Amino acid sequence: MRFLSFLTIFSTIIFLGSCNKEDLSLNTSDADFDVPIIIPKGDENYLTMDSDYVFDQNALHTFELKISESNLAFLDADPVAEEYVEGMLIFQGDTISPVGVRYKGSVGAFVGCLSGGFFPPSGEKTCTKLSMKIQINWEGRDEKFFKQKKLQFHSMNLDPTQMHERLGYWLFRELGVPGPRSVHSRLLINDEYVGLFALTEQIDNRMIKYNFDDDDGNLYKEIWPLSMSGEPYSDQKYIDALKTNEDDNPSIDLIKNFGEEIKNASSTDINAIVEQYMNIDEIISYAVVDRTIRHDDGPFHWYCFGNDCSNHNYYWYEEPSKNELHLIPWDLGNAFENINNNANFVTLIADDWGETSNNCEPFPFGGFGTEQWSASCDKLIKSWSTNTELYDQKKQLLTNGPMSVASTDQILTDWQNQIKAATVEASDMHNDALSLVQWEAAIMNLKEQLEFARNN
Repeated sequence: MRFLSFLTIFSTIIFLGSCNKEDLSLNTSDADFDVPIIIPKGDENYLTMDSDYVFDQNALHTFELKISESNLAFLDADPVAEEYVEGMLIFQGDTISPVGVRYKGSVGAFVGCLSGGFFPPSGEKTCTKLSMKIQINWEGRDEKFFKQKKLQFHSMNLDPTQMHERLGYWLFRELGVPGPRSVHSRLLINDEYVGLFALTEQIDNRMIKYNFDDDDGNLYKEIWPLSMSGEPYSDQKYIDALKTNEDDNPSIDLIKNFGEEIKNASSTDINAIVEQYMNIDEIISYAVVDRTIRHDDGPFHWYCFGNDCSNHNYYWYEEPSKNELHLIPWDLGNAFENINNNANFVTLIADDWGETSNNCEPFPFGGFGTEQWSASCDKLIKSWSTNTELYDQKKQLLTNGPMSVASTDQILTDWQNQIKAATVEASDMHNDALSLVQWEAAIMNLKEQLEFARNN
């Protein structure tokens, strides 16, 4: 715990309990200020209500951050560093302080928004908004925010529809795939409206608890049961990928044994092994949604650098009571782009579902000639792709159900109406924000892409 000066302790007493926005505006008007420690009374809505309130599809919430000038300058000088600074979060009259605040993202999140290079990204912040992460359980505090430990605000800078994440995760969840919830939100920093963001649920033990009855299992980020060479990874690789139980010396036998059995399985036995470890309905539903919305920057795109190829933007959860593995989607910002016009040649996948290219050797593809490896050269993905009858059934269920014209037109209209004023507000304030004309044209294009996807 950080050292508390007498002044900070005094501030703690003054700010004891909930503070409203007006009070904080008076006390933080200087360029720099000490972040107070605010001890909640216990009856605040953010302590007593659950996460469904934050992720309500029928609401557009506004969040406010207070960050000292020096801390904000520190963040802006090097967003890629992803280092936290102290700040305050204000929501509907309640103030949570201190919280940790930082920018977040991989290469795509910083495109066109930094003064330095693109790959790897570097330099100072040049865009009005960047994706941000707020750590509620900062400096050892135990309070949650509507049962959440962290909040993620995704900038959507490369998504002119402002719908990719929200619509994509909604489609996954509607087809029975466990995935994060995502809604739109307005964000203010130091009383200035920054713009519209996708508030997307952090994939952590809180998300697992919300989606699974058995929530004590291991959660892994971006490690596959088998490497490109067809071998399981080392124990340490799996441990390094843990996002839950990482301090408890957990067993990684489930995912590793799954990989070993897949590695040694014959082509006639592999599907039975997969059914032993996975819910087939769920994983084929995952594949159907992923391929229909062309989440080409996900687990079915194996990027190659040198002689090594691997995939990213996914999580695995091990459900102990069922001895079962679940694949969880992540980072849908570039989904929908390659449905009918191959707009993103960096993420573009060369193969159709189940197909392979170049005798399962890496090959260059796309505008930059970046090498990739066919996903179905992986034994696990290949086994999924053999479930052709189930795949066709799930595709029909998707296109006649949640992704039907009636369904998506209505939900896109509802969300458009919800965020139109916030979109116009950002456009009026910031030169690098979407104009209303650009946004509405992008939505029309998205609807055309969805129609193409239903019929192909």
